[in-house]
Amino acid sequence: MYPPVVLAAKTMFRVLDNRLRIDGTEHIPRTGGAVIACNHVSYLDFIFCGMGAQPAKRLVRFMAKREIFADRIAGPLMRGMHHIPVDRTAGRASYDEAVERLRAGQVVGVFPEATISRSFTVKPIKSGAVRMAAEAGVPVVPMALWGTQRLWTKGRPRTLTKRHVPVLIRAGEPFRLGADDDPEVLAKDLRQRMSALLERLQAEYPEQPSSAEDRWWLPAHLGGTAPTPEEAADLDS
Repeated sequence: MYPPVVLAAKTMFRVLDNRLRIDGTEHIPRTGGAVIACNHVSYLDFIFCGMGAQPAKRLVRFMAKREIFADRIAGPLMRGMHHIPVDRTAGRASYDEAVERLRAGQVVGVFPEATISRSFTVKPIKSGAVRMAAEAGVPVVPMALWGTQRLWTKGRPRTLTKRHVPVLIRAGEPFRLGADDDPEVLAKDLRQRMSALLERLQAEYPEQPSSAEDRWWLPAHLGGTAPTPEEAADLDS
């Protein structure tokens, strides 16, 4: 089911004239397992993160909360594309499945922040992405997205038919982890890599808010009205 879904997404991008730019695809391994660790600012990020691997001709199997698989519409699609359901109350089974997929040569996509970042900065991340990569003996590829929050994000109405929205995607250099490395230290390093990629995309983004009301999609440190990381943490709690 994956190729038809990819074709449908590309058709949607053309119809809406989303100005999609993908950089760094040379960093995505053409063969073998890999973990793609991406920032999370939109409900649509799995689509665009997956598109970021398309030039490398890789299909990304995403880890996603189990509730999505129970949805009447999304569920059959998620199962048909062989994504990995995650039960947040008992995550060991999904972790083991992801490691098995990686060892089998698949690319597994992870949003290590776990939830959408309301501040549009990279939140503190979980160590699962680096731990599974180390256990499977595969590289981690950091990735960042920017612009997807303008289409559909937490606390804002959906604007899926909004036209001409630029979306930038960049993959960073992969890195491998040793069995003796501290997962928490590596998770902090991964967060720094993801943040650097995101900040570069934000600096290169071809549009600015058109009005004061439109500044909601910019982070506070860039003059936007999005919550600060501290305010976002309070909202999440």
